[in-house]
Amino acid sequence: MSVNKYLPHVLVLPEDDANSSVANGFHLEIVSTKSKQMQVLPVAGGWNEVLRRIGSEHSSEMVRCPERFMVLLIDFDNQADRLRKAKAAIPPEITDRVLVLGVLSAPEDLKNTLGSYETIGSALARDCRDGTDATWGHNLLLHNASELDRLRQHVRPFLFQ
Repeated sequence: MSVNKYLPHVLVLPEDDANSSVANGFHLEIVSTKSKQMQVLPVAGGWNEVLRRIGSEHSSEMVRCPERFMVLLIDFDNQADRLRKAKAAIPPEITDRVLVLGVLSAPEDLKNTLGSYETIGSALARDCRDGTDATWGHNLLLHNASELDRLRQHVRPFLFQ
C-alpha cells in the first residue's frame, strides 16, 4: 500500500525481516483511517545497506516530499557508535525528518523477553500513542530515547490523533 505523499506520512526502512515484522506490528496499531500514512518498505539487507539507500535512493525523493518522514530500523549490534555512524550517513537536508531506531543488540534478544516481533511492534505503537514507556523502557530499547522523543513530536500527531 502506498502513502499519499501530499499528506504527512512515514516510511520505515527495515534492516532485516525481524525489524520488518516489528514495523508491521507497529502498523497494525494505527487506526485504519490513518494506516495509509505509514508504509513499511522492503527489507534492505543489513544496516549498511539501509544507510546506503537513505543517501542514494530516498534523499532526493524526501526533498521533493516535505511531508515525508523516514524511520531507519536497524540493529545496533551492541555498537555504541552505531547511532553516530547512522546519523553521519544521512544527508543534511533531510536530517530533521529521518529517525534511527532499533534494538541495542538484535531483535531476537528482545523477542526472547517480550514475545513475537508483531507483539513487540504493537506494544511500541501503543507506548507511542499513549506517551508511555512500558516497552520503550526495556533495557534493549532505552538508547532510543532521543529518537523516540522526535518520533513522538513529529510522527505521533498524524499517526495517532
